[in-house]
Amino acid sequence: MSDTSSSSSVSDCTKPRTALTEAEVEALVRGICFKTGPPRTLGVEVEWLVHELRAPRLPVTPERLEAVYAALRDVPLRSALTVEPGGQLELSSPPAASLMECVGTVSADLDAVRAVLREAGLTLSGIGTDPWHPPRRFLREPRYDAMEAYLDRAGPAGRAMMCTSASVQVCLDAGYEEPGPLGHGRRWWLAHTLGAVLVAAFANSPLLCGSPTGWRSTRQLLWTEIGAGRAGAPSLETEPRTAWARHVLDAPVMCVRRENGPWDVPDGLTFREWTRTGAPTRADLDYHVSTLFPPVRPRGHLELRMIDAQPGDDGWIVPVAVTTALFDDPEATESAYRAVKPLAERSLSLPAPHNPLWTDAARAGLTDPELHEVAVACFTAALEALPRLGATAEVTDAVAAYRNRYVLPGRCPADDQLDRLRGTDGRTHGKDIHP
Repeated sequence: MSDTSSSSSVSDCTKPRTALTEAEVEALVRGICFKTGPPRTLGVEVEWLVHELRAPRLPVTPERLEAVYAALRDVPLRSALTVEPGGQLELSSPPAASLMECVGTVSADLDAVRAVLREAGLTLSGIGTDPWHPPRRFLREPRYDAMEAYLDRAGPAGRAMMCTSASVQVCLDAGYEEPGPLGHGRRWWLAHTLGAVLVAAFANSPLLCGSPTGWRSTRQLLWTEIGAGRAGAPSLETEPRTAWARHVLDAPVMCVRRENGPWDVPDGLTFREWTRTGAPTRADLDYHVSTLFPPVRPRGHLELRMIDAQPGDDGWIVPVAVTTALFDDPEATESAYRAVKPLAERSLSLPAPHNPLWTDAARAGLTDPELHEVAVACFTAALEALPRLGATAEVTDAVAAYRNRYVLPGRCPADDQLDRLRGTDGRTHGKDIHP
């Protein structure tokens, strides 16, 4: 949910309003959702929970978060640093010309951020959902008040998503206009099908409020419970630009911004209906798109949003490396496409994540035999491709170590959390589930 933390401030509410028609909205969305061409750049958005360094189960006071975030504003970073509604910290890399440029930039920025946090007795935690603390809003702004009011209509999942979740979001170029392994149509389809494998392989959120939820990726469950209009994908049966434009128009409007006072939170108003009965502007459209959270969001490039935050200081590098290899190396892309193609039947032609394939991935992880088999094939293809993409031995070794520790035995980081909670990994029962 990176856009909600940094985009579309109220300042544009004061600009002259030029209303958009339904046809203009469709043309605008179609024109900006897929910027095609050779895949040349990539990026990553890494979200982190912020915990006490020595006692992560203790809540961090808002005053301490405010102080450390104020200190971080003076730290020179190449990545954009933003804060999420619950106080999670996010770094968004600039577009990088290579995998190693991306890894180098974000690693250096994370080192600088961690040094400031360490001085304050705080640390970054790579977990998909906070294992101990209930949702608590840190940011009090009209946009988040409106978001909370809107999401509360569907139940408690929205607040948990806003305040207690974290992810690794990989951003890749849309691909060529033409068909083929690196064509935007193939990459769009692959992102939604391979996405289930990424959910399963990197699941790292089995707990909420100290208890197992029965899901290895509870974070993915939360997104599913928010609803298809807000967090679902469009149909893969339709041409991508057309499908996304229709999805944007038919999605419910989260809020109508105001210069002063609370923002309106309409009930059941779609953007299409708003163009017919009101006067939404280009700024309103841009904000509306930023409040849609599908597992793959087309923003000119493709933003893959389904991967849980990963354990360890450098755990985030593995999903970035694997995903980049499987999308940007033609050989690996073909291997991944062949491996995941049989999985498509399990989706029953229903959009992600509201289909059986994604549900099984989030609940079972790699204990699902078919997902396990496909994950092994995809990691093998990625490892073969990484040297061709200029990956260092350190990055390739990290991917190989992850494959050996998790993928080959049919595990994911969520299983480590569950083992520690149950005391089945040789540690004291319930002693520590901090990654």
